[in-house]
Amino acid sequence: MRFPYPVGHTVPLYLAPMAGVSEPPFRRICRSFGADVVVSEFLSCEGLRRGVKSTHDGAYFTEPERPIGIQLYGADPEGMAEATALVTEHYEPDFVDINFGCPVKKVVRRNGGSGCLKDLTLVQRIIRAVRSATHLPVTAKIRSGWSEERRDPVEIGVACEEAGALALTLHPRTRTQMYRGAADWDEIASVVHALTIPVIGNGDIRTAEDAVRMKDHTGCAGLMIARGSFGNPWIFQQARARISGVEPRPEPGAAERFAVARRHAAFAREIQGDTRRTALEFRKHLGWYTRGLPGAGQLRNRLHQIESLAEMEEVFGEYLEPKSAVG
Repeated sequence: MRFPYPVGHTVPLYLAPMAGVSEPPFRRICRSFGADVVVSEFLSCEGLRRGVKSTHDGAYFTEPERPIGIQLYGADPEGMAEATALVTEHYEPDFVDINFGCPVKKVVRRNGGSGCLKDLTLVQRIIRAVRSATHLPVTAKIRSGWSEERRDPVEIGVACEEAGALALTLHPRTRTQMYRGAADWDEIASVVHALTIPVIGNGDIRTAEDAVRMKDHTGCAGLMIARGSFGNPWIFQQARARISGVEPRPEPGAAERFAVARRHAAFAREIQGDTRRTALEFRKHLGWYTRGLPGAGQLRNRLHQIESLAEMEEVFGEYLEPKSAVG
């Protein structure tokens, strides 16, 4: 079974799974700007098995988001298999991704996420268990190792391929690095050379130019964009243009940024409801959309106090009004 690459692009662009960010409205807006594949926030297999509502909410997606993978984490092969079967039957994503990369304490303290990298036998048992529980393609996302002393992304990648992963994403930092320092793209190139399955590069893609540099430097089969997409969904459109040898769209000004934020907010309202909670959760995105604008600090302070999406519209209007008057 081949990994379901989108038809038409030789180098597909992925939106990374990110807790508290890769939610349905953000996935929708990124797809509209050219993300070829999106992945859910990482979900606890135990939360799914126990019927925890917040975890199941994280597995929800809308049809315009396809192709989409649901990403699971856990250190118990049987539990991961049970969660995979549940996700396959009830949510029907396009693939299942296994998280062997998350570095946060609440995940690794039970050996989930990058904690699994301390035991490659466990990594293989988990992959095989997940594969046995679904007809869907199974992929894996890894870091370069648990620590500098245990840093060997090629060994980890080979173990994942041998266990049956159909594609591999590498974020070339160790767990102990967290997000410090630079991602070692040379390691992505080494894993690409060592494996026969597609390798997706992830780490430090902040601009369209970064996407091209990673592709050229590593020869990776796909590119996964994470924090570079925050308040910047057009990075996918720009990266596609650069990869295709076309001049990308210019950076948007305030009016266009606000128009995109409104579309994003409309998706949030449609999916989550027009509630105070929706507005509060949307504040972080507004902070990102306004980065780099004149008077961004004051604008951000106002937007971080909104109680409704209607208030967002008022703030946008007041910000743009004097500029249109000058024109």
